[in-house]
Parts: sequence; C-alpha cells; structure tokens
Amino acid sequence: MPTITTPNTGLELFYDEHGDPGHEPILLVMGLGAQMTLWPMEFVEALAAKGYRVIRYDNRDIGLSHKFEGAKAPSLPWQVIRAKLRWPAKVPYTLKDMADDGVGVLDALGIEKAHLIGASMGGMIAQLMAVHHGHKLHSLTSIFSTTGNPKLPQADKPAIDTLTAPLPSMEEEDLVAHGLKVVQAIGSPGYRPDPDWQRERVRTSVRRSVYPAGLPRQLAAIIDDGDRTQRLAQVTAPTLVLHGEDDPLVKVEGGRATAEAIRDAKLVTIPGWGHDLPLALLDQIVGEIEAHTKAASTRASVAA
Repeated sequence: MPTITTPNTGLELFYDEHGDPGHEPILLVMGLGAQMTLWPMEFVEALAAKGYRVIRYDNRDIGLSHKFEGAKAPSLPWQVIRAKLRWPAKVPYTLKDMADDGVGVLDALGIEKAHLIGASMGGMIAQLMAVHHGHKLHSLTSIFSTTGNPKLPQADKPAIDTLTAPLPSMEEEDLVAHGLKVVQAIGSPGYRPDPDWQRERVRTSVRRSVYPAGLPRQLAAIIDDGDRTQRLAQVTAPTLVLHGEDDPLVKVEGGRATAEAIRDAKLVTIPGWGHDLPLALLDQIVGEIEAHTKAASTRASVAA
C-alpha cells in the first residue's frame, strides 16, 4: 500500500498520485468522513492532463490512513453549547493538526510548494494550511467550504441529518443504500449522475473502507476550530473560491464569506451545483482551477 509517515505529525497516511512527477504538484484534501476517492478519478485525470502532478490522501481517521481507535469525541450537543459559551472542549485532535498532516504529506514527498485544493472540511483544512504554512502554497482553491462563522446560514436539516445518521448495519447492501441516500441528500439538484454509475461508485467506496468512528472526531475538530474569518485575513496565497448556489450542506453564503475574508480572492458560484463533484461540471471546474493555478504560477515567476 502506498503509505507515508508524515515527519511532523508522525502519522501513517495513505496517498496516491497521478501525472508526471516532474510537473507542478496539486494536493487534494477531502472533507468530513470522506475518503480520498471521493475526488472522482475523472477529475484527477483531467488535472493531470493539464500538466500537474496530482496527489490525493486519506485524512487521519478515515479510509486507509491512521485511525484514532478508542479516542472519544465530546457529544455534539455539549460541544455546540461549549462553543457558544467559548469554553474549550477536549477533542482528540484539531483541524490545525489535520492541516499539519497535509503539510507532512508534502514534506514526506519532498515537495517544497504545491497548489492546494480542499473540498468542504478539506477546504477548512486547506485554509488553515494557508494561514499557518503559507510558504508551502503556490495557490489555494477552496471548494464548497466556509469560514466557520456561526452567523452564516446553516445546513438544511435533511442534509445534515442524513450525513450524520448512524449506519443501519455493516452489511454491504445496507451500506450502499445508506451511501446513496447521502448522495441524494447533498448532491447537485441540477446535475444528477447516472444511477448505475453512482451505485457502483458507492459500492467501490464501501468495499475500500467503512469507518464510522472517525466522523464524530473529525466533526469535533471542525466545531472546535470555530470562526476562521479573522485568521483568513492572514492568507497571502492567490485564492479561488468555488461554490454551488444550490448546496444544501454548506450554503453558498459560506463560500461568499470565505472569498470576502481572504484578500483578493476570486469567487465563482454555479447554479444547480450542490455538495458534490458532478461529472457534468468537470470541464468548468477544472477550467477555473487551471486558469487560477497558471495565473498564480505566472505571477510567482514574474515576482522572482
């Protein structure tokens, strides 16, 4: 298995890479309770075809990466109350720790700087990498993510309830059915995938790994991190914010707030796009990312 041990956090993380190793690297960071394979291979290969070395990895506590067996996250209601009262809660690890993991992946692979793309919680992790490790970034792309400002519109209840619902059983068919419910609840209303393709994709994910214990610990890290608005003012990496206008899980206002918080960030919103990466939008999304990363590299070359 292609795993690496991060030199800074000492965790064994699973990763893969595509494209020419000599090309500029792009690091992909996925979201809450999601394996790295939620980045569609079509998306990865499209970026590689544009001339990039594309690297995905499983976050800690998910997929084939290190698991924090036995570590207990505080209950969600209690942690929300403590967050509102600004009382610290004891969490197994923080979102900053997860950002350090991403930097550790780059360091373990001998990569000095990379373009960084994060989706959902992965966007939050990427934001913190830009805040605390800006020297490692050529550019930042934050996809359907947010600042953590509690005053922003919250997720639609059916979407968050479906995402965080207990698994019905550990039988494959039950897990596939549950995964399809999640896809339906948070996906793009304007770009529904082929049902057979989606079912096979969910089944492949189930057979790769199922680890529900990691999700509440990752969610605890999100809540613990709080509002990043002021910290995002420190980001100096050229930033692109992509967000669906019909996202039921992280509302489009979260993307707008992210772009407002980061100096000179570019915001692109797309009607009909929800909280997924539909193949029908692949060309548009990859096109925006390519234009952004190439512009960032050109500016860096001129400055040098």
